[in-house]
Amino acid sequence: MSRNDAAPGTVTAPPGRIRRMLSHLYVQCLIAVLLGAAVGGLWPSVGADLKPLGDGFIALVKMFIAPIIFCTVVHGIASMGNARAVGRVSLKALVYFEVLTTVAMVVGLVVVNVVRPGSGLHIDLSTLSAKGLPPEATTAHEGFAEFFLAIIPATLVSALTGNEILPVLLVSVLFGFGLHASGEAGLGIARSVEKFSTVLFTLIRWIMRLAPIGAFGSMAFTIGHYGLGTLRHLALLVGSFWLTALFFVLVVLGTVMRLNGLRMLPFLRYIKEELLIVLGTSSTEPVLPRMMAKLQHAGASKPVVGITLPAGYSFNLDGTAIYLTMGSVFIAQALGVDLSLTQQLAMLAVMLLTSKGAAGVTGSGFIALAATLSAVPHVPVAALALIFGVDRFMSEARALTSLVGNGVATLAVARWEGELDEDRAKAVLRGEIPYTPAPAPAAAPAGSGPKETPAPTRDPVPAAS
Repeated sequence: MSRNDAAPGTVTAPPGRIRRMLSHLYVQCLIAVLLGAAVGGLWPSVGADLKPLGDGFIALVKMFIAPIIFCTVVHGIASMGNARAVGRVSLKALVYFEVLTTVAMVVGLVVVNVVRPGSGLHIDLSTLSAKGLPPEATTAHEGFAEFFLAIIPATLVSALTGNEILPVLLVSVLFGFGLHASGEAGLGIARSVEKFSTVLFTLIRWIMRLAPIGAFGSMAFTIGHYGLGTLRHLALLVGSFWLTALFFVLVVLGTVMRLNGLRMLPFLRYIKEELLIVLGTSSTEPVLPRMMAKLQHAGASKPVVGITLPAGYSFNLDGTAIYLTMGSVFIAQALGVDLSLTQQLAMLAVMLLTSKGAAGVTGSGFIALAATLSAVPHVPVAALALIFGVDRFMSEARALTSLVGNGVATLAVARWEGELDEDRAKAVLRGEIPYTPAPAPAAAPAGSGPKETPAPTRDPVPAAS
């Protein structure tokens, strides 16, 4: 019997409205996050045991990150009319990254010195032990030279099988330039890379349907394992960090958006699905492929997106930058170590290095903080035990801030390069051109002849004049 033939007095569901709402990924992720928090709060042991759900989802996406970055960067460079455009985009992106991460650190430094969340704790260092810290936090950390040598992979293929983004970027850029300089020989390979990337984005689209399961498992584990009560002792640090991250997003990044003719709140609504996935998983890596597709849909050219966004995952971690200054000064305050302005600025200079090179994975900010403390003599690494219990509650804010920062950076660099369709970007952010997660073929390499492309993909970067 159809719904229209139902007996009189029968209560029927609203016609399709709830079903349409539940079909949206962001609604599914929001429900999953709330359910995960409830399970972790009501049944902590059960919630702690659900960690494999989140870890499995992140692992599924991570295995596609390196090939997707490789294909996107290689095709973007191969499709450029002039190789100098790559260097121009890269230089502008790096300048932007350094300026904004420095601003983020300064903001965190100002807030932690004004609020002083660690003052009055008077922690005795002899009572602290590094025994409960993760192994990565207590191992020796690399210096400046080792950092750059680590970017070079052992083999061409090993860059695509490792866990670091910077070696993938290096190999991708070199391979892209090689294809660009090879003429007809490289043209066929570039077309194959384009087709392979379409397959990868199709697979990612399928895997992203599992995002609510991953968000549910990760949130249940966080609440069940660490407990909401942990926040009671360090609520001022956690609360001030979240508010500082919110200030940075709305004011600092909002100003950047305004300077580029766009607005922050519509952009946040546009990437709400990605934000909820990051909130649940505390990692920005699972949404990298979707962010690349959405930024292209919003009018940024594919080559600029392919170069800027993956690079931002290593060089533009705004949330981690805020965390480093606030975390290190908080620990110093808790131990009664009076850091002078000169010492704090010296620590900030070290952070400009230690905040780079790590992908947006869960816990990378904590490891970066350990690297910072091991490089300065003022605060011992063992003092990390003070904030280890609540680090997970700050990792969500780190990841969310870094995700928004990288999206804004990509749009800003695209406009700076003249490769942002501003009218389309405004229309997309207003919701007039909705994003559909269907895989879109990339723009054809230079010299391949005219080819119809869907709306989300823009023409390659023109040759430098």
